[in-house]
Formats: sequence, C-alpha cells, structure tokens
Amino acid sequence: MHFLILSVLSSTAIFIIFKILELVKLPSFPVILLNYLFAALLGFLLNPVDFRIKELPDMDWIFISVPIGILFIIMFFILARSSQKAGISVTSVAGKMSVVFPIILSLIISSTDVLSPLKFIAIIMALTGVALTIIKPGTFTLRIQQFYLPVILFLGMGLVDSLVKLAQHLFVDDDSTALFSALVFCNAFISGIIFLLFCPDYLKWFRQLKIWGYGALLGTANFGSIFFLVRALNYRNFNDSEIDSSIIFGINNIGIVSLSVLCGMLLFREQLKIINWIGIITSATAIILFSLS
Repeated sequence: MHFLILSVLSSTAIFIIFKILELVKLPSFPVILLNYLFAALLGFLLNPVDFRIKELPDMDWIFISVPIGILFIIMFFILARSSQKAGISVTSVAGKMSVVFPIILSLIISSTDVLSPLKFIAIIMALTGVALTIIKPGTFTLRIQQFYLPVILFLGMGLVDSLVKLAQHLFVDDDSTALFSALVFCNAFISGIIFLLFCPDYLKWFRQLKIWGYGALLGTANFGSIFFLVRALNYRNFNDSEIDSSIIFGINNIGIVSLSVLCGMLLFREQLKIINWIGIITSATAIILFSLS
C-alpha cells in the first residue's frame, strides 16, 4: 500500500504549498498554471514507454484525458469562487464529499468490489469524519443564492475522480500511468493558457522566479497525487488480486483530510475544536474498517 501512502503525502503537500502561498501573499493562479506545465513535463520524463506524438490519437485513453484536464482548471475557478461566496468550510466539505461518486462507480463497474455491511459502515463513517474534521463552528453558513456553487463543485470533483477511476479501470496500466498523467496535466495547462488570455493582469507575475519555483514544487506534488493514486488502483497484492477501489478512494480521501488538518495544526498553528478531533478519530476508525473489509 506504499503507493496509497505516497498519494496521500503528495496531496497533503499540495495543501501545504497553497497555505504557504497564502502566507507569502502570492497569487495562486500563476502558480497553478505553471504547476500543470511542470507536472506534464515530469510525466513525460518518467514515462517508461517510447512513443511518438502522432501515436497519441491511437491510445485508448487519450480522449478521456482531455475532459479530465479541462475539468481540473475549471474546478479550480469554481473552488475559488465558492470559497469566496459560500465560505471555506462549506466549499471544503462539498469538495471532499464528492469521493462518494468514484466509490459508487467502483462498486458498479468492478465485479470484485462488493458493498459489504462493514464497507458500508466505513463509507458512512468516512463521510462523517471528513465533515467533522473540516467544519469550523460558526462558519458553516450558506444562503440560498450561494447554494449552486458548492453543488457544482461537489458534482464536478466527483466527475473528475470518477473519470480517473474509469480510465484506470478500462485503459491505464502501470506502464502508461506516467504518460496518461502527463497528458492530463498538459490538457489542463493548455486550458489554463486559454483562461489566461482573458486575465492578462496575471502576466506580470510570470517574471518572478519564485512563482516558477512554487509552480515546480506544486507540479511535483500534483503529479504524484495522480500518478500514485492510479498505481494504487492498479496494485495487486500477494495473491494477485486487486484491492477494492472503493477502499482505495475511501482511505485516500480521509487520509488526505486528516493529515492536512494535522499539518495545519503542527506547521501553521491552526486551532482544532473538539468537533474536529472527533472527526479525526472517526476518520481513523473508518480507515481501520476499510482495511478490515
């Protein structure tokens, strides 16, 4: 399960980098755009299989990588807008609760992934734990006119994770994981360039070397989050059987949330309420139940 651990660590690193950007008061969009560039380059460098650009249209997964890449950049704008209008707590919960979509998809498309009573309890506890870990009392408010933003984020993030699962299940093996990840990030970068044409004020930031440095760090972490997740989904244990994808997604999601919250407390002195500690304990219990199932 080392790939799953590396996926959780990579995704948590993304949280830490964004927090640092907030502290040093740097805009996130230029860093995010460059992150996709560096993540794509890293994927091409680590790709173990020789290929030619003209061969890409013949690869089974090429067409599913396009909407995933485009959704990456769109969800960034929705995430930012929802955080401003609906609040960070509501937005965080909406984004993390979307894990229910790839879990349900895994149960549908995989003949070996069965919803056992123990796994059902683990899923409920995972969703509860995520919500309790993120919520900050007194900030969870939402007006009706702001409701559509978290809903779009919930559906969009669920669609992204589901498409990644579908690509892994149908097309992407270990040898093509790096190339698949590279093309996803390449599509996201191209989409970001198009958005940049409508936001020329950000161009001045690309003259700063530190923006490129943070972009490289974020790109490395972002690449790892996708690459290691797909490798974890493809992983076979000692008797050559797959680990249920619903378990992988469940542990990955609550692992990211719990570790991110703990890092926020230890590194940035963020305060945790009793309800947050209850959420962390609930999440830890869910991980144990997932492992037992």
